[in-house]
Amino acid sequence: MKLWRWIVGLILVAVLAAFAWHWVADDPGSVLIRLRGTTLQMTVVSAVVLLLLAWAVIAALVTLIRWPFGALNRRHRRLSRRRLADGLVALIEGRHGEAERDLNRAARYPSVRGPALLAAAEAAERHGESTRALETLDQAAQETPRAARVLRARLLRRAGRATEAAALLAPEANSASLTPSGWIEYAEASLEAGDARSAVRALDPLQKSGELGTRAFSDLESRTVAAYIASAPDGVSLSSLWSQLPKSQRRLPAAVDAYARRASQFGQSMAAMDEIETALRREWSPSLVATYGGMGAEDLEQRLRRAESWVDTHPNDAALLTAVGRMCVRARLWGKAKPLLERALAIAPNADAWEALGDVFVGEAHPELAQRCYRNALALARGEATEALPESRNHRIDTRVTAVEERDQHGVPRLSP
Repeated sequence: MKLWRWIVGLILVAVLAAFAWHWVADDPGSVLIRLRGTTLQMTVVSAVVLLLLAWAVIAALVTLIRWPFGALNRRHRRLSRRRLADGLVALIEGRHGEAERDLNRAARYPSVRGPALLAAAEAAERHGESTRALETLDQAAQETPRAARVLRARLLRRAGRATEAAALLAPEANSASLTPSGWIEYAEASLEAGDARSAVRALDPLQKSGELGTRAFSDLESRTVAAYIASAPDGVSLSSLWSQLPKSQRRLPAAVDAYARRASQFGQSMAAMDEIETALRREWSPSLVATYGGMGAEDLEQRLRRAESWVDTHPNDAALLTAVGRMCVRARLWGKAKPLLERALAIAPNADAWEALGDVFVGEAHPELAQRCYRNALALARGEATEALPESRNHRIDTRVTAVEERDQHGVPRLSP
C-alpha cells in the first residue's frame, strides 16, 4: 500500500513540475539587486536556486559547528542509558548499593531522570536507607509526580506507616484518578490501616482496568471483602452490608467464611449455616467446612446430621472428617468421634484433629493419651515431628496407614485398580 502511495505521489509531483516549467518558461521573471554601485540581475528561478544553495551552505556550517557539542550529548545519553540498564540489573540482582549509585548517575540526563530516580529510591529503600529513599522521591516527584506518589505510598506501607500511605493516595482515590498500581497500594494500605471500607473502593477500578492478573485480583478481592465483612460492628450492620454486596462477591469462599464467623458471633447461626450450606452446594470448600464445624454448640444436632451426610460424598476430606469429629466431641459422642479423627489424621495430619482427639481421650478418662495428643497438636503447629500414640485397650491407633475409599462426584465408590 505504501509503494502505491509513493508512485502516485511521484506522478503528481512530475505533473506539477511539468506545468510549472511551462509557466515559468513563458515568463521567467527578473530580479534586480543593486548594492553600493554593484548591480546584479537574474531570473526568478536563478534567484530561488541561489537562495536554496545559500540556505544549504548555512545549514551545513551550523551542523559542522554544533557537531562537537552533539557528540558530547550523544556520549552522555549513551552513558546514561547504559548506567540506567546496569542499575536496573543490579537492583534485580540484589546489589542495592551499586544499583543506587548507577541510577543516580543515570538521572543526570533529562530524558531518563524520572525513571532513574524512581528506581534509585527503590534501591535505597531495599538497602535500608529509608530517609534517603524519600529524599530521592522528592526529586522524582518533579519529573513523574504520579509514579513518585505511588512509590512513596508503597515505601511508607512497607515501613509500617499504612495510615500515612492511605492518606497520601486518598485525594486521587476520591477523584478516581489513581493509576492501577495506585489503586493496589491504596487497597493494601487501607487494609493494613484497618479501613476495609476504603479498600473496597479500589476493587471496581482495578477490575475494569484488567491490569491485575486474575489470580492476584481474586486474592486481593477475597482479602478485602472478608476484612470489610469482619468490620461490621453488629448484626444489623452485618445483614445490611451482606445484602448490599454484589452477588459475585457474596459467592467468594473467603467472604462466606467471614460472614459465617461474624454472624455466629452475633448469634445469627441459622443465617451463617444457610450461607455455608448454599456455598458448599455450589462449590466444595474445606475451609468452609472447618468453619461450619467450629461454629459452636447452637443447632449442633442439625449441623452434625448435615455434615455426616457430606462424609458419604467426601470420605477422604480431612477437613470434613475433623469438623464432624469436633462436633461429635461437643455432643460427647466419643465413640463416633474417635474413628473420624483417626481417619483425618491418617489422611492429612492437622493440629485441630490432634486437639479434638485429645478431647476424646479426656472424655474417655485417658489423660496420658490426651496429653500426648495435645503435645502433638502443639508440635504440628510449630512444624515439629509428632509422636505415635501407644497401644490403648488392646487397640493400636495407626495414623500412618488407612484404607482410603475413592468416590466420584456423585458419591458412588470407585473400584480399586
